[in-house]
Amino acid sequence: MPSALPDGEPVPADGALPASALAGAAARPLGFYLHVPYCATRCGYCDFNTYTATELRGTGGVLASRENYADTLIDEIRLARKVLGDDPRQVRTVFVGGGTPTLLAAGDLVRMLGAIRDEFGLAPDAEVTTEANPESVDPAYLATLREGGFNRISFGMQSAKQHVLKILDRTHTPGRPEACVAEARAAGFEHVNLDLIYGTPGESDDDWRASLEAALGAGPDHISAYALIVEEGTQLARRIRRGEIPMTDDDVHADRYLIADEVMSAAGFDWYEVSNWATSEPARCLHNELYWRGADWWGAGPGAHSHVGGVRWWNVKHPGAYAAALAAGRSPGAGRELLSEEDRRVERILLELRLREGAPLGLLREAGLAASRRALSDGLLQQGPYEEGRAVLTLRGRLLADAVVRDLVD
Repeated sequence: MPSALPDGEPVPADGALPASALAGAAARPLGFYLHVPYCATRCGYCDFNTYTATELRGTGGVLASRENYADTLIDEIRLARKVLGDDPRQVRTVFVGGGTPTLLAAGDLVRMLGAIRDEFGLAPDAEVTTEANPESVDPAYLATLREGGFNRISFGMQSAKQHVLKILDRTHTPGRPEACVAEARAAGFEHVNLDLIYGTPGESDDDWRASLEAALGAGPDHISAYALIVEEGTQLARRIRRGEIPMTDDDVHADRYLIADEVMSAAGFDWYEVSNWATSEPARCLHNELYWRGADWWGAGPGAHSHVGGVRWWNVKHPGAYAAALAAGRSPGAGRELLSEEDRRVERILLELRLREGAPLGLLREAGLAASRRALSDGLLQQGPYEEGRAVLTLRGRLLADAVVRDLVD
């Protein structure tokens, strides 16, 4: 089942933010994340805030239905307009994620985007993305999205190998994600991403290379590749605990990452974040960069997280409770926290160090600077950028990114 929400102070019934959060807002980019919590089936490795029809039956009534969902989410977009008041910013990025957003009618996704356009306006060069399950779209669906203003799409591929997909409980057939790339291009999508997962039990180096080659051969301009993480409470974790399949291995993950970087670099893809590669700067996911650079975003939907001006909050998780709050004229926020300057400094290091541009050395305290010098001598940070005042990971440093970050935040 989905993981638990963090603790925090109560969110006001009207969702109001402190004046400090809105101060200087005009100088910061604003994005929207729209969460669609529905899935046809639950993948064995997933602990996202998603629900199948069986899991929702009898727990949310009509309020939790997919048919009503777009209208409910639009209510939160209108709430966002009230909370942000006379904030003059147009929205720079929109990302629809899940779950499986494309279980909703294409017209519903377009209406949700239209509500953002109506309430805030979209920047002329706004990036508008949706995630999609390869089996839940067809050329007509993709054409409706493109005509409605979406210009970027991300397909969940995971693997090109059937036995790997089976371990992950993925329902699409090998070859379908690649076909979706062609269909998206034909519909006029400017940017297309494929998501891959490496380190699945039973996957070999050759399997992983085949998946990379299949993804590259499809012609996307962006690929995300993530190590499989076994989350407690998932079906995959239970199967490993019962001894049905072996535990994932960190050394295998490192080997697969090196293969990914080698194959994608040879194909003209450059890394710009530890788990993301793109063919050019315009192909990078600008919405994710808002997260990594601590900009402002409003997360609408059950369990969605938001951040505006150093205030972070999160919504109630269940679709029924979420819809009930909005129907009653209340914020669906479950809790929030006001980030201190120290919190924000640490988060900048945690997130920016993962980027190709790295993190400014000026963010580091004395102990962190000493750790950065050790990392430099150990070949974990690049010499040239370091001399210019930035901590930038080497390839070996990317493999050990979490450990490097822990040392630098001291």
